[in-house]
Amino acid sequence: MSEEILINVTPQEIRVAVMQLGVVQDMHIERSSSRGIVSNVYFGKVIRVLPGMQSAFIDIGLERSAFLHVADIWENSINGDVAKPIEKVLSEGQTLLVQVIKEPIGTKGARLSTQLSIAGRLLVYLPQETHIGVSQRIENAEQRDALRAKLQTMLPPEHRGGYIIRTVVETSDEPDFLADIAYLDKLWANLQASAKTASAPQLLYQELDISLRVLRDFVNEDTSRILIDSRSTFQKLLEFAQAYNPNAADRLEHYSGVRPLFDLYNVEEEIEQALSKRVDLKSGGYLIIDQTEAMTTIDVNTGGFVGLRNFDDTIFKTNLEATQVIARQLRLRNLGGIIICDFIDMDTQEHRDAVLEEFKKALARDHTRISVNGFSPLGLVEMTRKRTRESLAHVLCEPCPTCQGRGEVKTAQTVCYEILREILREARQFNAREYRILASQQVIDLFLEEESQALAELSDFITKPISMQVETLYSQEQYDVILM
Repeated sequence: MSEEILINVTPQEIRVAVMQLGVVQDMHIERSSSRGIVSNVYFGKVIRVLPGMQSAFIDIGLERSAFLHVADIWENSINGDVAKPIEKVLSEGQTLLVQVIKEPIGTKGARLSTQLSIAGRLLVYLPQETHIGVSQRIENAEQRDALRAKLQTMLPPEHRGGYIIRTVVETSDEPDFLADIAYLDKLWANLQASAKTASAPQLLYQELDISLRVLRDFVNEDTSRILIDSRSTFQKLLEFAQAYNPNAADRLEHYSGVRPLFDLYNVEEEIEQALSKRVDLKSGGYLIIDQTEAMTTIDVNTGGFVGLRNFDDTIFKTNLEATQVIARQLRLRNLGGIIICDFIDMDTQEHRDAVLEEFKKALARDHTRISVNGFSPLGLVEMTRKRTRESLAHVLCEPCPTCQGRGEVKTAQTVCYEILREILREARQFNAREYRILASQQVIDLFLEEESQALAELSDFITKPISMQVETLYSQEQYDVILM
């Protein structure tokens, strides 16, 4: 299926949208102020070893210490069953080379590994290994063996290190391989030279920015063109493509139209929808997507879709349509962790099997690792999607200052009753001349209308006047009781 890649560049951020049939299928945003750090290599220092958790905290120069588990220590991974406990491998104050394998998410620091890997366009270089692996997406056994043999013949006898052959090699020839090997060798030599003079904590190797990673990771045989709305970024990508991916060079185009690139392709609308809880289906049904700290829940509803034949057929068609939309929304929103999909209950096993099969097909387009279970006894589909970076909502949004992320606010009536209790509490402790309520317009209006009698009764009870003042900057839940 033909696809286009749109790259929108401003000094503050780079946004990449992958389009198929005019619809956004994947979205990546990288801000200059908070650029991702996965794959970065650091010279770090051990600041604390935790034998009870078999983990260590490593200072790599970030705001929060990074996290290294014993299973991610390369020396242990090659020893198999005789892995040493972490207190035998690391000690406080020790320095070591580490690579980020997981972004800091929420309150958690970055996750590290001492097994280093440097990605090229066709290959991933593993300087500590000796074997040649092949991407799991290349399933044909004969093809896997042929690729291993082909790469082995290109490596000089004295060459050290191992490789993982990436999926894109299927359309590449020998000069492409040799160029990628030379590129990775140069990167590794520069990293080693920097490490000899480094003092911890220090960044030694930084992953390419998102615009260059487009050429390395996103471009494939289905990519028809790559539109970039910045001339300087277009030139940078063109130079990179000519050096490392000549096949992509002729697909690069500089977009110089008056209308913003993302407006032209309705990407801005897609981003807004990807931040909404509700996603409408073309049939009239809709999804409700709730993202929490622990998991994401997706609820499928028929909405206004009444179907043409019978109720079972309506449910089945709604669920089938939902499978495609859910798979796309997972990519767009970059939702990870545990995901629970509540499809509409289906009476027949045949319909359940068909929906699950269609769902797995839709998820197969995702480059992120996914595990899907069948329908549970409660009719839910449980799945996991690997968390690699912050979700779109976490990148673009923050908790609402009014509701503190609850998604709801107290009613004006609830706030009125809180204020009445607060005045009574204050009157029992202090002998004020007057009590003044500072609150939002909605709360004051309620005191002037429905709750006016309750306010008058309280004033009589405490034998003190109560006055009110509207604070336009207060949210509905905010109020103050001033003792005059």
